[in-house]
Amino acid sequence: MSAQLINGKEISRQRLDMVAGRVAERTAKGLHTPCLAVVLVGNDPASAVYVRNKKIACEKVGFRSLSYELPADTSQQQLLELVDKLNADDSVDGILIQLPLPEQIDSQAVLERILPHKDVDGFHPYNVGRLAVKMPLMRPCTPKGVMTLLETCGIDVEGKKAVVVGASNIVGRPQLLELLLARATVTICHSKTRNLAEEVAAADIVVAGVGIPNFIKGEWIKPGAVVIDVGINRLPDGSLCGDVEFEAAKARAAMITPVPGGVGPMTIATLLENTLYAAELHDPA
Repeated sequence: MSAQLINGKEISRQRLDMVAGRVAERTAKGLHTPCLAVVLVGNDPASAVYVRNKKIACEKVGFRSLSYELPADTSQQQLLELVDKLNADDSVDGILIQLPLPEQIDSQAVLERILPHKDVDGFHPYNVGRLAVKMPLMRPCTPKGVMTLLETCGIDVEGKKAVVVGASNIVGRPQLLELLLARATVTICHSKTRNLAEEVAAADIVVAGVGIPNFIKGEWIKPGAVVIDVGINRLPDGSLCGDVEFEAAKARAAMITPVPGGVGPMTIATLLENTLYAAELHDPA
């Protein structure tokens, strides 16, 4: 058996087309153009690539985008003042602070400074808390993107055993909540989990977001399982790989996301969906 590949690029294109259509409808009604402000601190090459891709996506769907590229020695106070300025600007619907931030800045303090309805990354504790009580406002982008992939591919998670490997605030914990809300039976694991192989082997759905190259062995995958690989790791030869041993897992799974081209494009598409939703929240009643 060889797994069907889940084409995140194509599904993200469909989602962006939907967003672009709704932006055109807004324009026809005289409503304001959604605006995303992206803040980059320092010169991390990977972060610069991510920011550029987000700006390109904004252009494709007809968003207005603002870009703030700050030096690596920017102080926390300076960054907080910029966030306050963007919070107060009614023309800005969404604010994105590109992570990681330099070590002199408390990332959590900055993320919590963003108004929850402008927190289009979905990282604010208010938004994660609302997700936990089944009242989501802004849903974290990557976990929401994973759910979109599953839904688009016709994968009904209700009653299925799902295992999430990785417990970060960005992916693992909100992914647990998303799957739980979809009525899956969820186990969350991490790099220190005992008997991890047995946990993964029992899963109908595996979501890997531990950030370690090829950490999930292909032989652990239950035959016929669905594998969602959130990880993206650069190897010494410059190539990219996920957190799952792709070839070995593909031989056992029913469906699997490639790296790259799986979850990554969905994160950006979901970011723009969230920004559109934020714009709709700002619309006059």
